[in-house]
Amino acid sequence: MPGKKTYKCFICPRRTKQTDRYAISKSHRSVVTRLSGRTPSEEDFLCNKCRHICKSHVKGTRKGKNKLQSSSVYNNLTSTSQPSSSTPASPPSVQLPFPSTSRGHSSCCICKRPGPKLIVVPVNIRHQIFISKEIIIPAGARCCPNHLQGNIGDLQPISETTTVNRTTIAQLVKFLRSEIQRQEKTRLNLNNDESLSDAEYVNLMGISKDSFKDLLQYIEGKVRLTPARSLRTSLAIFLMKIRGGESNRVLSTLFNVSKSCVRRCISSVRSALGGRFVSENLGFQHITRSDVIQHHTRQIAQTLFGSSPAGNQVILVLDGTYIYINKSGNFHFQRQSFSLHKGRPLLKPMIIVSTTGHFISVMGPYLARNNDASIIKHIMKSNIEDIRNWVQEDDIFIVDRGFRDSMDYLEELGIQAHMPCFMSKGEKQMSTESANTSRLVTKIRWVVESANSRIKQWKYLGHVLPTSQIPYIGDFIKIVCSICNRYLKPLSSGNADEEESLGLKMLHLSKQVNVLQQQVEEQHLDRRSGCWEPVEDLRGIYGICTMYCYSMHSILQLLLIQYMKFCILKE
Repeated sequence: MPGKKTYKCFICPRRTKQTDRYAISKSHRSVVTRLSGRTPSEEDFLCNKCRHICKSHVKGTRKGKNKLQSSSVYNNLTSTSQPSSSTPASPPSVQLPFPSTSRGHSSCCICKRPGPKLIVVPVNIRHQIFISKEIIIPAGARCCPNHLQGNIGDLQPISETTTVNRTTIAQLVKFLRSEIQRQEKTRLNLNNDESLSDAEYVNLMGISKDSFKDLLQYIEGKVRLTPARSLRTSLAIFLMKIRGGESNRVLSTLFNVSKSCVRRCISSVRSALGGRFVSENLGFQHITRSDVIQHHTRQIAQTLFGSSPAGNQVILVLDGTYIYINKSGNFHFQRQSFSLHKGRPLLKPMIIVSTTGHFISVMGPYLARNNDASIIKHIMKSNIEDIRNWVQEDDIFIVDRGFRDSMDYLEELGIQAHMPCFMSKGEKQMSTESANTSRLVTKIRWVVESANSRIKQWKYLGHVLPTSQIPYIGDFIKIVCSICNRYLKPLSSGNADEEESLGLKMLHLSKQVNVLQQQVEEQHLDRRSGCWEPVEDLRGIYGICTMYCYSMHSILQLLLIQYMKFCILKE
């Protein structure tokens, strides 16, 4: 005769596997009888969960009683075997002068789209909407999941009044009381737009109030809300951390939260902004070549270095910056991150900007043992961010002398690289042509130094960072550069006609002969022992005007008059 096909737990209806099947002991039979209202036989079994519930109940511990009271099985059994003693909910009889939405389960209360895949609007969201918009969403109302990710503001009520019961009013009063208590404990309140002015937003977080609201949209639905901090508070903590470089202890004091809460807040906001926000405002894929040429290239740069009459060359300025870190306990990483040039451990991100200071991309960070030439070779050979398809032949790179070992490689790729000149062996100073060429490069290359300075204005990146933050340095730099691109003014911008005339003038002067240098070399004025001659003999040679030649009597008379005037004034 075949045996049972299924083995169900005697208390709960859950099917049990062979490894999760336990016989009912004698000490548990009375508890099982009391819970289920039935007498178990020798062939009945218990699941592991029900066995532990019975075991805890037998011991009589408080923990077991709490488990019994919170167990859904126990509640279901007691509700069926015993009459309910709880007070029934009061009917909706109180009418409030607040608009409300629909309360049905078949369609979304916001966009009215029918199901399925609708979720119940959480209590905290309903209460927050009541505070911000004075609209009541009835308990149990459902909405689409995407509305909870930032589109909840599109709410449209269907009724001008709301009829609620005593339970809803009590919950609302308790929530308002808790909000008032939380506001009293908050020292720096960012939930109210009017609490800080626009200038105070810039001083604390580096961006204006409107920019703060726009940045807030990128983290909605990606940062978990807690009773201790709201979404605005989380973003404010992150911005104040990277803008002012305050410690977690100071931020926990200002916002009245724990240091662990500050740490989790910074981590979650960094992860949220590192996605869509960075991809839309930084990287070679966030901007096209035509946009860089038309909107982010100065006319003076095209005049000085542009060789294409069509003006379709992209001019980029590259340079590496330093992010200082603490000494690592890992000996291998310690050696690779130590810079012999600076004499301290650091990391080197590669900054690529346009001639107006717009951040095109940030690569890295790289270890300190890599120089600028090896970094740009790695970027081009690895084709990071598909740079070799974005950069075309005859494009122009403005670099410094640290890229000297990569000039041949860039020329092989068809890229025109311009760098300040070096002095030849045995020279004490640059030639006139080399000095003028270096001045033309410096006239355009200064913008990347200002861009590096703008990054360091966010004090967190200007400090010495702990080793625990090394994996996230690249994320912080990219977020800062994205904020600068989206919300701050460009570093360099001017009138196109004025810059074109200035560029033509610089090109003309750079090709002129240094007349003063020729005269010094021809007359040997650079020698220490010069051949001096009387002034009278030089009048006809150098065209010195006789009106400026004074005799000894005239010189003494002039000096005496000045001395007499001084004595009269002194008296």
